[in-house]
Amino acid sequence: MAKTKLNVPVKVKKNEETNLSGTLISVLTLGAFILIVWASVYFLFLDRL
Repeated sequence: MAKTKLNVPVKVKKNEETNLSGTLISVLTLGAFILIVWASVYFLFLDRL
C-alpha cells in the first residue's frame, strides 16, 4: 500500500502586479463592436419606417 506524504509544502504562485491592459483593450473593442452593430441596426430600422 502506498504511503501518504504529510506536511508537503505547496507552492503557491503570487502575482504581485496584474497587467490588465490587454483586458481593457479587449473590453473596449467588444463594447465598440456592440455599439456599432446596435447603431447600424437602429438606423436601418429608422430607414425602413
